[in-house]
Amino acid sequence: MIPAINPMTAATQALQGLSGAGAQTAATSTGGSGTTASPFSDLLTDAVGQVNQLEEQARTAVSGLMTGSGVDVHQAMIATQKANMTFELALAVRNKAVQAYQQVIGMQF
Repeated sequence: MIPAINPMTAATQALQGLSGAGAQTAATSTGGSGTTASPFSDLLTDAVGQVNQLEEQARTAVSGLMTGSGVDVHQAMIATQKANMTFELALAVRNKAVQAYQQVIGMQF
């Protein structure tokens, strides 16, 4: 039987995977009582920074491919797909945040 996948854990791991070796992690350990997550705004800021970084890498790879400076077609395609996937993930998170905000605004007390 296939174990269930928690979407929040998968998204957090994906965002952690996007961050480089020296970047902050999404959760930090606290003494032994559990973990505390960093603020949502920090996660979004890091995600947008990663999207920008991967788009710049893709742009560099494509321009290197076009100028013939030793970039392989496969490297350029992988870089563009990574940039595309991170952008789509960031867009989906933004859409969900806007949707949640609109639901909160629409609540009547």
